[in-house]
Amino acid sequence: MQQIINFLIRNKNNILFLLLLTFSLFLTIQSHSYQKSKFISSANFLSGGIYSWTSDINSYFYLEEYNLRLLEENERLRTRLATYEDSLEIKTYRDTSSFDADYIFRASEVINNNYAKVDNYLTIKSGSRDGIERDMGVVTSKGIVGIVENVSPNYSTVISILNSNSRINAQLKRSNHFGTLVWNGDNPNIVQLIDVPSVAPIAEGDTIITGGRSLIFPKGLPIGAVKNFSLDQSESYYNIDIELFNDMTNIGYVYIIENTSQAEIRELQNLSKDE
Repeated sequence: MQQIINFLIRNKNNILFLLLLTFSLFLTIQSHSYQKSKFISSANFLSGGIYSWTSDINSYFYLEEYNLRLLEENERLRTRLATYEDSLEIKTYRDTSSFDADYIFRASEVINNNYAKVDNYLTIKSGSRDGIERDMGVVTSKGIVGIVENVSPNYSTVISILNSNSRINAQLKRSNHFGTLVWNGDNPNIVQLIDVPSVAPIAEGDTIITGGRSLIFPKGLPIGAVKNFSLDQSESYYNIDIELFNDMTNIGYVYIIENTSQAEIRELQNLSKDE
């Protein structure tokens, strides 16, 4: 302590000079708009750099998970496309071997993802210029994400499966019993499967897949696994909680699904209704 006091006594003139210099700079900045604006600009530049640096770090920590997803997806794609010419980069591919209709898958990036509201949406960096249209399905390598609702030339909004208005046909993988996939607004990792008849064989851990009864998603895409279930008040149908395979709070890249037979099927269905 005595050493600190002696240091202050010996350097009191220098310390006083620094205090006066700091005070004069403060008065100059406060009284002159130009100097003040330059100071604020410098501060904003510094904070902006910090925010950018922090964002880069956050993105870096997610790289491993994104890369793992891409590896899993590439493994499946390589298996499906073994008979096609090898390519270093596939942004769009057509799948006719796995599904009942002809589907085109287009890759895109998610630039905004809501999951904390009752009615959640995503925004993807693809639009009409990329062949995206309303009512196309959106998926990842792990499961379904939602359905395209609105499209601009370069972007599209997607109604998430975490939306009170979402209704998607789904089924138990080990049987032909169907239900409707909905969300009660509570947990972003848990959705509900309703209207499954009580005669359906069901157990915790059973896999839920898309049912293929719509023109949006092909049959067999993964959704999640049964977490728990119970009968409704009438004891005629099950209420089932489904734990999603996708982490809906962390969606980076997706595929948009185009059913190239959709227009033909709809036209045929409309003709049948008119008759």
